[in-house]
Amino acid sequence: MGGGVIDAVLALDGGNSKTDVLLVAPDGTVLSQVRGPGASAQRVGLAAGAATLDALVRQAVGEFDPALRAPYVRHTAAYLAGVDFGREQQALTRALAELNWSERITVDNDTFALLRAGAPRGHGVAVVCGAGINCVGIAPDGRTLRFPAIGRLSGDWGGGLFLGDETLWRAIRAEDGRGPDTALRSLVAAHFGVSSVVELAEQVHFGEVPRTRLQELNPLLLATAGRGDAVARKVVDRLAEEVVLLASAALRRLDLLDVPVDIVLGGGILASGDAYLLDRIHAGCARTAPKATPRVVDVPPAVGAALLGLDELGASADAEDRLRDGYRTGAAGREP
Repeated sequence: MGGGVIDAVLALDGGNSKTDVLLVAPDGTVLSQVRGPGASAQRVGLAAGAATLDALVRQAVGEFDPALRAPYVRHTAAYLAGVDFGREQQALTRALAELNWSERITVDNDTFALLRAGAPRGHGVAVVCGAGINCVGIAPDGRTLRFPAIGRLSGDWGGGLFLGDETLWRAIRAEDGRGPDTALRSLVAAHFGVSSVVELAEQVHFGEVPRTRLQELNPLLLATAGRGDAVARKVVDRLAEEVVLLASAALRRLDLLDVPVDIVLGGGILASGDAYLLDRIHAGCARTAPKATPRVVDVPPAVGAALLGLDELGASADAEDRLRDGYRTGAAGREP
């Protein structure tokens, strides 16, 4: 092959911990796919983030056709963590456009890719709980809504980083007597191979254990809540409440609170399928938005980014079905 722009879409789903890149034909066929590290400009800086994304794009293109030269495709759909404000969107759009991947480019927050992945109608609300927590919404008339999602500074509660801290906080207070006892105390210590929880806190303090590793405690927190631990359940109950608050606030502001609509749930914590957490989210949504349908996304958010790119090319409904079915059946290759 080689030479010239090919009729295809580059789709990027960039989270805090990983980035997926798909090269997709207009008929929904996945031509190549790669996975690499997270490249959020908020965390690693604009230049480093753009460089990481460029390397992944080059890898994806090279796996399809090593002879291709930039610009490679007609459109790039880049949906990335850390695109929370207009100035971030503008800066990233300029930086990625300069890399000359495609004739056109769209850059936006990765939660919009989650929404498109989980809502075939293209509108509704999406709540993601991965390293952080966020929510976006799109009304049938095209109005959009987003939250800043930069942590407690913007009113957030939840996300994997936050919950890891919260789990350690409650385990330490159980150990030193400031809080009620909980199975989390011994489980946290065992997970990190320390004799006490305060020893783990010391290691985190001195940088011997990266604080980001506390996210490893999230599955432990969910499992402990499922077994009935009162302290763990208090945290998970609060997370479910926050997910419902985000979704219902978005629906209310978009005038969708009393109409049938999808609430798409994604990110590592929500997509884990934890029954205790999801039961409480469903119950809360039933009270606040009884006509809405909460659903855990069943294809990767990278598929949503690709679908948004295919929308820009005017691709058919058959293309969407082919792309979705490919991931549901495994025909598109190993999940990115």
